[in-house]
Amino acid sequence: MAHNFLLEIGLEEIPAHVVTPSIDQLAKRVGKFLDDQRISYGEIKKFSTPRRLALQILDLADGQPDVEEEVKGPAKKIALDAEGNWSKAAQGFVRGQGATTDDIFFKELKGVEYLYVNKFTAGKPVAEVLVDLKDVVTAMNFPTMMRWANNSFEYVRPIKWLVALLDNELIPFSILDKTVDRFSRGHRFLGHDVEFTDALSYEQTLKDVFVIADAQARKDLIRAQVLAIAAENNWKIEIDEDLLEEVNNLVEWPTAFTGSFKEEYLAVPDEVLVTSMKEHQRFFYVTDAEDNLLPHFISVRNGNAEFIENVARGNEKVLTARLEDAKFFYAEDQKQTIADYMEKVKKLAFHDKIGSVYEHMMRVKTIAQSIGKKVGLSETELKDLARASEIYKFDLVTGMVGEFSELQGIMGEKYALIFGETAGVAQAIREHYMPVSAEGELPASNVGAVLALADKYDSIVTFFAAGMIPSGANDPYALRRSALGMTRILRDKQWAVDLPEINVELANALKADATGLNDDVLANITEVSSDVQSFMTDRVKQLLNGQKLRHDIVDAVINNEETDVLKMFAQAKVLDAHKDDVDFRSVVEALTRAMRLANQNEVEGDLTVDPALFENDSEKALYAAVVAIQPKLSATDLEANFTEISSLEAVIAAYFDETMIMAEDAAVRTNRLKQLTIVAQIARTIGNLNELIVK
Repeated sequence: MAHNFLLEIGLEEIPAHVVTPSIDQLAKRVGKFLDDQRISYGEIKKFSTPRRLALQILDLADGQPDVEEEVKGPAKKIALDAEGNWSKAAQGFVRGQGATTDDIFFKELKGVEYLYVNKFTAGKPVAEVLVDLKDVVTAMNFPTMMRWANNSFEYVRPIKWLVALLDNELIPFSILDKTVDRFSRGHRFLGHDVEFTDALSYEQTLKDVFVIADAQARKDLIRAQVLAIAAENNWKIEIDEDLLEEVNNLVEWPTAFTGSFKEEYLAVPDEVLVTSMKEHQRFFYVTDAEDNLLPHFISVRNGNAEFIENVARGNEKVLTARLEDAKFFYAEDQKQTIADYMEKVKKLAFHDKIGSVYEHMMRVKTIAQSIGKKVGLSETELKDLARASEIYKFDLVTGMVGEFSELQGIMGEKYALIFGETAGVAQAIREHYMPVSAEGELPASNVGAVLALADKYDSIVTFFAAGMIPSGANDPYALRRSALGMTRILRDKQWAVDLPEINVELANALKADATGLNDDVLANITEVSSDVQSFMTDRVKQLLNGQKLRHDIVDAVINNEETDVLKMFAQAKVLDAHKDDVDFRSVVEALTRAMRLANQNEVEGDLTVDPALFENDSEKALYAAVVAIQPKLSATDLEANFTEISSLEAVIAAYFDETMIMAEDAAVRTNRLKQLTIVAQIARTIGNLNELIVK
């Protein structure tokens, strides 16, 4: 007989951004629990609101299947003593399996006889198994945890009620002072407490008390309501999916409504208005057909349409207060100059171990010019880069950014244009923060991209030098995000930048002017270069894994001691493109044989090969082939390199057939190892092929 099960955890209001990850986690944990307990089921349906996490599990089996298995014990020579009696080891084993020595039999495994018994385990009924779901619920973790009352137990929010029904029967367990029952709560203001008659009555029972428990159904309803209002008013709206997700997790019974604000506030930059509506009030903004912002908004109430006009007026008042502040700051900020703001920036702390924001900017200016020249910025771009480096944080001390921190960079661009800076400088000020998330928008301009790279790199290097290196989940300065942003920018711009080289230049520049670094940090700048490089390489690995490449291809790139991010991506692309070639295995095997011998017998100093020491034609052929392809190898076209390097396969195979590498004559042996070392170096331009798995 198939069963249906309901689990509901009632909570104080959960933060909106935590709701969806929490119900996903619960479903995953419960699914694993059932699998581990050998309880089959049909479907796990997820339900979530700000006040509840719930699962409906359909078509549950009656219980665990019985299990009969052969259990292996100690070897026969351990199980029997010299007189042929059962040893304590054998007796202890069978006792632990619920058997007796009469049940013992022997089986051979890889030439050794072992003691075995047949063990029968009766399956538990599903009701008995489900009681242990208490441990699954309490084991959950959340980005924010809290305690309540005098309890040491931590959870996302205090637990207010628990429901666990197998069909129409309670599954008894308790968490703290809350014991499972069949009662739940409706909408905080519109509903009342309700009783579930059985597991399948969940959704409709809650709907009757103004709770739409299905998150997707609730989201679809909000979308439909918002679009209907927009269509009715002839407004254009592009629904922000992140905002929709957040709003959806703030309500249990959504009702969309519209509000307005005075047209005079449209004189404030659109970004300010949108931020006020979207980020601060969770409103959807609307535009006309030409994408011009309109003085209206759409919001969603957690309730019905009764007295909705009063709700709209209240929201308008709150928004107006914010817009009035924005209008004031926008006017006041323009009464000062960038020079005035930069004097304030000089007093702005960055970190006590690595100086002020201004000193950080001066270091960034040095790094930016170095990177800019390496990637080929024009004289005009370098000039804009120098100016942007001098002022790019000035908006941090403006009134607008002080009130609306989300607008840093955005207002920097707006004000820079107002104060007469070039468009290139202004754009770079906005773009240096990019990307602001793992998949966020990247800088479009070269100047902005270089400034973003330099700003992020200085933060990573100086925090590493100060000993504040991310570990585990601890990354208070978002250095992983900075490093990931750098790798994405370099890949997007197709810029080849050797970061250790940049690090040396920074260290040399800081010898003349420490720019805010204390002595210990300054001394460590050079020392942390390899750690920083490994940190960057890990981010490349993260991106490559995101492309679902073969793990051995990723390893071949990551474990190649490459310091140029762009080349890492190029190597992965080439290896992935050729992994299914007919001759890929033979090419890799030939090259890795050369690489292994070179690695095992390192040759120091000059790698010049002496043809006078050759003893057979295969040596001459390999030497000639290597000399021929070396000028053709490209620093950027690794696809062409792969073709050239692959041409060595037959020559290398013949070489190994005819040549004893470890010759008795030391000079001949060293000469051959030099040749193989050169081959290994050439092979490494497309990856550490030793990591590849070829069959």
